[in-house]
This record gives sequence, C-alpha cells and structure tokens, in this order.
Amino acid sequence: MDGSKIPRALADAGAHAEIARDGEHEHGPLADENAPRDFAGEVVHKLLHSYRTASGAMQHVNSYELPSMAEVSRIIKLCRTLLFPGFVEGSLIRATETELREFVRERVDDLGNRLRRQIYRGLHHKVQSAQGTRDLDCPHCAARAADIAQNFLARLVDIRSRLALDVEASLASDPAATGTDEIIFCYPGLYAITVYRVAHELLQLGSKLIPRMMTELAHEKVGIDIHPGATIGASFFIDHGTGVVIGETTVIGNHVRIYQGVTIGAMSVKERREAGVKRHPTIEDDVVIYSGATILGGETVVGRGAVVGGNCWVTQSVPAGAVVTQNGVRLPRVAVR
Repeated sequence: MDGSKIPRALADAGAHAEIARDGEHEHGPLADENAPRDFAGEVVHKLLHSYRTASGAMQHVNSYELPSMAEVSRIIKLCRTLLFPGFVEGSLIRATETELREFVRERVDDLGNRLRRQIYRGLHHKVQSAQGTRDLDCPHCAARAADIAQNFLARLVDIRSRLALDVEASLASDPAATGTDEIIFCYPGLYAITVYRVAHELLQLGSKLIPRMMTELAHEKVGIDIHPGATIGASFFIDHGTGVVIGETTVIGNHVRIYQGVTIGAMSVKERREAGVKRHPTIEDDVVIYSGATILGGETVVGRGAVVGGNCWVTQSVPAGAVVTQNGVRLPRVAVR
C-alpha cells in the first residue's frame, strides 16, 4: 500500500482524536457517554453521606477503640485451653511438671492481658455512650477492668469444677456418648455451657458487653443461645442443642436436661428490660424438656421432676412431677400408704 495514501477510516479517526484533544485543551476532558458508570463511587458517596447524617449509634469513626469480636473469640479459646488442657490448642504429650507450669503460666498471662483490654474497651464504651462523649482514656475504667480480669482468673478453678459436673451429666444422660473425651471434643451443648459459665462469671463481676459477645459467638458456632445473665445450676445437659434459647432472667436448677429447639423465653417481645423484673421461667431440679418445647413467662415455674414433652407450649406453672404433653398435663400419682 502506498504510504502517502491514508485509508478514509483512519483519517476520520485521526480527525476525531484531534478534535478531542482540542476539546480537552479548551474545556477539560469531554464526557464519554459510553464510559461505564462509577457505580462503586456512587455507593461510597451515599454511604459517607449516611454516616454524617444518620443515627450516631450506627457508626464509630475517629473515636476510642471498641471491643473486638476476634479478640473475644481468642479469649474463649484461651479459657477452654485452661479449662480442658490437652483437648484444646497445644499438645501436652510427655510434658514435664516444669513444661506444664510454663504452658499454663503463659496462657494465664495472655488471657489476663487480653481480657483486661477487652473489658476496659467495653466498660469505657458504655461510659462514653452514657455521657455522650468520646474521651480516649478513662483511668477509672482501666482500674476496674484490671480488677475484674484478676478476679475472673481467680475463679477459673471453680468454673472448671462446675464444668466437670456438666461433663458427667452429659455422659450419664446420653447413651450414645462413648466417654468424656468425646463429649469435650464434640458436644455442642458442652461448648455452649462452657462459654456461658465463663460469660456468667464475667457478668457477675461487672463486665457487661464482653459476656454478651461471648455467648453470641457460641450461638454463632453451635446454634445455642444462652444469655449470660441466666442462672443455671449444676449438672446441666443440652442434647443436640441446635435452636435452644435461654433468656436473661431464666433460673434453671440442678440436673436439668433439655433437647434441641427448646425456648425458655419471655411472654412478649414488647416487654422491656427493667432492673429486678423477672421475664423468663424458673425450671426446678431434675426437669426434662424435650425437643421443640416452648416455656414462657417470668411467673411460670416448672416444678421439680416434671417432664415437658416435645413441641409443647407452656405459659402456666407445671406441678412437680407432672408430665406435660400436647393433650394436657398429667399429674403425678399420689402415693398410697
């Protein structure tokens, strides 16, 4: 092809390019109607506007540090490591007494430091939220967090003693269990109870937000939702467990067994939390609650030794020793002398 002759299409393209350059020089870049929309940019703009104008409770930017779910998860793992040594994180095969002491000391120190920091962040956040301030430091909250963390560490042995009874209850109540090792490794009910007992102690000591985060992490992991404020006695067993809900003011006695899908809740979602108001039922000693049962109300008491059958709806108290079925309540026989 003769180099002096330029095809018409290329010549036209060159002319358009020249016009475009002229336009850029005089008026800035010309808008390209065929260019793709910056959709992500539009979303970012709208979100930033929302952050500036929506409720302040919906964002936490350029302020003090909040508790971390990842750190709280690590705290749970450290607690389980100390409560069930050898079963959770870290091999202790042929560990000498010195090695075991070092293993435990390292994790106690780590747990204490992480827990203190997260408790502080939770306490500080509550104070700042109540005051409507964004102070970065609070010596009072720091001292209180250190005290709570130290007192919690002192209670680890007591927690472990209570968990030993829960493990034994699982073994005694479940014929499918082959041993306590299987229960510690595999049972979702024991995992949820362990996290609950840790969280309950922290709540009793004065931490509020961290215990709630702990039980929500357990809920996420095994599908069992136990509020840390509930009071649960010794030798507690949850079999299978998925869908179990236990409300904040629930009181559960000793040697209680419940199965999957059980709700122990309040009568109405309209009820507001008030100090000293009991919204959830009392379950006395030796009660069995089968799968899918729902028990509601702060005045509802399920008496000692009662059995609540599967899928039953209970909003009134149940006498001791009675059996609740979907057909009604069967009272215990009166002993005849």
